[in-house]
Amino acid sequence: MRYTLCLLLFFSQWLLSQELPPIQNYTPSDYQAENQNWALSQADDKVMYIANNKGLLQFNGADWTLFPSPNESIMRSVKVVGDRIYTGCYMEFGYWVRDGQGMLRYTSLSADMQEDLLEDEEFWGIFNLEDWIVFQSLKRIYIYNIQTESINSIDTEDTLFRMFKVSNEIYFQENGKGVFKIDNGKSKLVYDDEVVLTDEIINIFQEDEELYMLTKHNGFYRDNNGVLNKFPTGLDDLPKKITVYSAIRLNDGSYALGTISNGLVLLDADGALLNHIDQIKGLRNNRILSLMEDRDNNIWLGLDNGVSYVNLKSPIKVYRDNKGVVGSIYAAVVKDGILYLGTNQGLFHKELDSDFDFTLIEGTQGQVWSLQEIDGTLFCCHHSGTYIVEGNAAKRITDVEGAWKISPLPKHQDLLLQGNYDGLYVLEKVEGNWKLRNKIDGFGNSSRYFETLGNKVFVNHEYKGIFKLDVDNDFSHVNTISMDTLIKGSESGIIKYRNNVFYAYREGVYKYQLESDAFVKDSLLSSIYNQDEYVSGKMVLDQNEDNLWLFTNSNISLLSEGSLADTLLVKPIPLTEDMRDGIVGYENIANLGEEGKYLLGTTSGYITLDVNGFKNKNFRVQIGRVEKSDKQSREWALVGTSSNAEFGSADNHVRFSFFTPEYYKLFKPQYQYQLEGIYNNWSNWSESYTTTFENLPHGDYTFRVRAKIGDQISNNVSTFTFSIARPWYISNVMLALYLLAFILGSFLIHQAYRRYYHKRQHKLIEKNKRDMELAKAQNEKEIIKIKNEQLQEEFRSKSNELAASTLSIIRKNELLSKVKDQLLSSVDDTSSIKPIIKVIDKNITQNDDWELLKEAFNNADRKFLKKLKKAHPNLSPNDVRLCAYLRLNLSSKEIAPLFNISVRSVEIKRYRLRKKMDLSHDDNLVDYILKL
Repeated sequence: MRYTLCLLLFFSQWLLSQELPPIQNYTPSDYQAENQNWALSQADDKVMYIANNKGLLQFNGADWTLFPSPNESIMRSVKVVGDRIYTGCYMEFGYWVRDGQGMLRYTSLSADMQEDLLEDEEFWGIFNLEDWIVFQSLKRIYIYNIQTESINSIDTEDTLFRMFKVSNEIYFQENGKGVFKIDNGKSKLVYDDEVVLTDEIINIFQEDEELYMLTKHNGFYRDNNGVLNKFPTGLDDLPKKITVYSAIRLNDGSYALGTISNGLVLLDADGALLNHIDQIKGLRNNRILSLMEDRDNNIWLGLDNGVSYVNLKSPIKVYRDNKGVVGSIYAAVVKDGILYLGTNQGLFHKELDSDFDFTLIEGTQGQVWSLQEIDGTLFCCHHSGTYIVEGNAAKRITDVEGAWKISPLPKHQDLLLQGNYDGLYVLEKVEGNWKLRNKIDGFGNSSRYFETLGNKVFVNHEYKGIFKLDVDNDFSHVNTISMDTLIKGSESGIIKYRNNVFYAYREGVYKYQLESDAFVKDSLLSSIYNQDEYVSGKMVLDQNEDNLWLFTNSNISLLSEGSLADTLLVKPIPLTEDMRDGIVGYENIANLGEEGKYLLGTTSGYITLDVNGFKNKNFRVQIGRVEKSDKQSREWALVGTSSNAEFGSADNHVRFSFFTPEYYKLFKPQYQYQLEGIYNNWSNWSESYTTTFENLPHGDYTFRVRAKIGDQISNNVSTFTFSIARPWYISNVMLALYLLAFILGSFLIHQAYRRYYHKRQHKLIEKNKRDMELAKAQNEKEIIKIKNEQLQEEFRSKSNELAASTLSIIRKNELLSKVKDQLLSSVDDTSSIKPIIKVIDKNITQNDDWELLKEAFNNADRKFLKKLKKAHPNLSPNDVRLCAYLRLNLSSKEIAPLFNISVRSVEIKRYRLRKKMDLSHDDNLVDYILKL
């Protein structure tokens, strides 16, 4: 009982402390099918095919595609042979072939057989053997001849558990009967030992001339002259009884065993236990239904719930602190075959080659900042002081809080310089024991990073810059302090490498020049950092190999001495910041003592890497799918991946899917593409494996894509050429029609212009004619106007003359009247003056004045008298005369002398005239006359 308990404890420690290869898991939601995956196979182009409950799964490293089973039943088996993918399911077997559009099309073989399938027959295994494909159900074996396309069958009496291919022979196990092999198309019993009658055989392997059989419950058996004997392996030493469900032999001679509930067991060629990987360690599920080793020696696992693959040959392995005991690793070192880890939880250790868990060294709980081996002594710089470590014990030699690091002083063999939270300290070796000697006076800043050159000490302060201290020969006092504040930055670092001091920060790497007492930029090392790559300026020196490590976003870079003097070689290792999972500014890497093997600390454990395992490898990129669509429907239609495709003008949306069938958990392919003809520049690198081009104009195009894994670019560029037809409105026929229409249009336009210009000329002639007529009319109008003006002027002149004549007559008559009145008043005897009076009266009343006035009036207003006589023919000459005077707007007083009568008589004349004209009381006589 005690032995069993110890064994359980041993294996539980062993299982939790292993360094594991990278594991990639895929869930049913990833591949959009059901949980169980019964078989796996890989094509020559490295594309994976998996028999799933829902059908055939295809995975090209980028995306998954499901091809449902032909009869919607569970698919149990799959095998790729050449360009055919053979599958078996419930009551159906056949093969799939890719069509011109890149899709798989199924052809049934079982449907064309002459004999019927047995009731409820399912096909669990498929093997290829020369020109035959062998299908195995639980009752029969069907042999399909590829050349003749004929099918033969072998019946069994009882359940046929499994079929095996060993060298070029087919074996199978029949329940309760034993193990048979097919010989000339017939079954032949080979083994009927107790173990094959009572236990199920999982697989049969051949080593040289010997056969080894792996059973479901009892481990391995070896054929010894026809008799099966138990063959002890590490499987027998496992603390728990393991039930094996699937197994394969790997190319290196080792074995991979899939169990019912205990995950994956790996044995070496001699059967020793190599590894045990289960769900706790990263598998998706512990029940492994199928196994396959791919062309890159990855192990694929078809699980009861998902799919996993293990990068078994990866140069990277991961130790994860699943129990949370070790914590984040800040330092590591190997000494005397013991691996020490300095973490935020303390100092841990274990034997380097053991798989036991790490043990905390007593008294070292808390933050460890660094581990350094100097002249055979291992120093541990700790938050609580400085320790010397021997085996599994640690002795504190200083209790000064906050020891960052220790550095030897080349000219002082018995002195060490230590950086602390509050400055620099000196340790001294006295009688073989290291003790604290003194603190260096004159400097009290935190000294996490420092280096020395003679009596110069360079201390890097991330926020202030670089302190340059000149220390006295005894390292007890700082003589002078100067600062370089031009170069400073967070997560910066300083280190001495090959007797040169280097400082690294975001702007690059600088080397101290003694002659100028300044840091000068190093172009080679600075090229490692660019704006996107900088993460930390921390640099780590590998004293064992005289190498230097730098850390960037995409890589860790190993610097080593070149073949020429004073030259450095830079080897980038594609381990990104996300993969490293490190503590920025506290990156650490340790030499494991074996060439090229290193340990890199992470926040939850560590990574081991084999630098020599990072080798350039050829890989290819392929275009997996081309689709087209038009703008209206937006429905994508598959197009064959062969070049020189021709698309209609409406199908100017094109989508490409591409892939690189390389399966690495830690290194995902990135892609870069261009579309020659419109986008001639390469795109940025991206993990996206699809791209869409919309609204492409008509023309010829060449799509190119290439891939990159880490820093290595694919050895091919995959291309697809296509053309988009011109729209119907610029097709050749339409262009001819356009030309014809242009010619016809030009002719019609010419004719139209001719008609237009003829019409325009005619209109111009007509216009000129009208203009001439208008001008003539205008001239005549002007002449009439001038004549009218002349007539008006003449009228005005005549009117003035009439007015003057009238006024002259009036004044003459008035004068004569006055003379007459004077004569009559001054002479008593009027008889003597009668002749004179008579002459005066005659002059006043004579008609000559009226005739003269009438003539002038006719000249001035010729139509008036005619209108007056026509309107009132009954008027007397005196009435006409009175009307003439009234038209001249003369008052009664002015008219009286003209008639040689009184004003009263004029008023009477006017009254009588009104009556003759039949004017009413309201009508004004003068107004009436003026209106005639």
